[in-house]
Order: sequence, then structure tokens, then C-alpha cells
Amino acid sequence: MTMFAVPADAAEARAVQDSLRDRVVAEDFGPAPGSGHVTGVDVAYDDERDLVVAAAVVLDAATLDVVAETTAVGRVTFPYVPGLLAFREIPTVLAALESLTADPGLVVCDGYGLAHPRRFGLASHLGVLTGLPVIGVAKNPFTFAYEPPGPKRGDSSPLLDGTEEVGRALRTRDETKPVFVSVGHRTTLDTACAHTLALTRGFRQPETTRRADALCRRALREAAG
Repeated sequence: MTMFAVPADAAEARAVQDSLRDRVVAEDFGPAPGSGHVTGVDVAYDDERDLVVAAAVVLDAATLDVVAETTAVGRVTFPYVPGLLAFREIPTVLAALESLTADPGLVVCDGYGLAHPRRFGLASHLGVLTGLPVIGVAKNPFTFAYEPPGPKRGDSSPLLDGTEEVGRALRTRDETKPVFVSVGHRTTLDTACAHTLALTRGFRQPETTRRADALCRRALREAAG
């Protein structure tokens, strides 16, 4: 089982990120886009009960059919701090991934990898802890700047921290707001974008994220009920 110790405070959490950041591998080791398995992970919270539910949904990348799915329920053990969201989510996400009955292949997070102030968002943290190829596909650009990409599906533009490209704004549907793709672990940015396009069929977000979001919300209602 993957070990994860919850930090005592925000300073310790930042130190953990800094200590693990150099382990990120920005090279391709996962399945080719459109092949093998892809797994979406997402979480939902019930703050009144301090509950967090994580879902992991494995899809066949070619057909987007569900191969396996699972959920895990945990307690919120770390406060909300911008840039440290991984510490609220990872323990329960790890539990969900470890209970899967199928090889996860490449994991898609609804969040950030290298597109993070310390270059170590949830997608990178999860990848380093598990050794899995992971990408981050987020709904907003966090604190980073970008020029709007072209209007067509597949158009992209750099997501920038100053002059450093930390990810890409990627148009997944014509004339629709872009998503923000970044390397998590064991992948390149080009491949992360190709996976994202292969997983978006008719909606702005990847099917991995859509399925995991629906499952964790349903599981949270059941856990809180």
C-alpha cells in the first residue's frame, strides 16, 4: 500500500512538495493516446461532516467503455490551502486507486501537475507516489497567464509562468473555453494534450473526469445519507 503521511501544517506540506518535486519524470512511459486503459480520478466533499469521497473510473481508451470503477470514503484531514489541495485529496484517491480490479494505465486528474507554483500539483504528487503515468486537466488556469488559443478543437497556446511554459490551454471543442493541460508524471506535454483530445468526445472535459465526477458525487450522497 502506498504510504502517505498527512503534514502537520502548511509549511511542512510545502516542504514535502519541494522534497518530491525532483522525482517528476517528464518523459513518456504510458500507453499511447487512444490505446490501453485510462483512469479518471475525482473527489467530492461534504464539509459539514468532514467527509471526502474519491472515485476512480477505468475506461478503455479506444471505446471509452467502463472497464472498472471504485470509490473510497475518508475524512478531511488537512485544511483548504491554495496550492496544497493534494494533501486533502491524495489519501482517499490512493485508497480508491488501490482497490481497482484493473490496471489503471494512465491516470487523468481534474487538476494540475507542473502547472503549479512549486511545479508539484496533485497530478505530479499522485504520479510520484504511485509510479503511474498521470496528467492534469484543469478547468481554469490557476495563477498562470495564456493567450487564447485558436477557435478550433485542437488549437492550443502556452500556459505561462513568466516565460516558462508550465502547461497548455487546449481547445477541446470548437468555440468553447479551453481546458488547461499539464504534465503530472511519466508523460510529456504533447502526449498529455493528445490524451486529452482523445478523451473529449462531445464535451469540454475528458470522459475520464466526467465519469469520475458523477461517480464520486453519487457515492458522497450515499455516504452522507
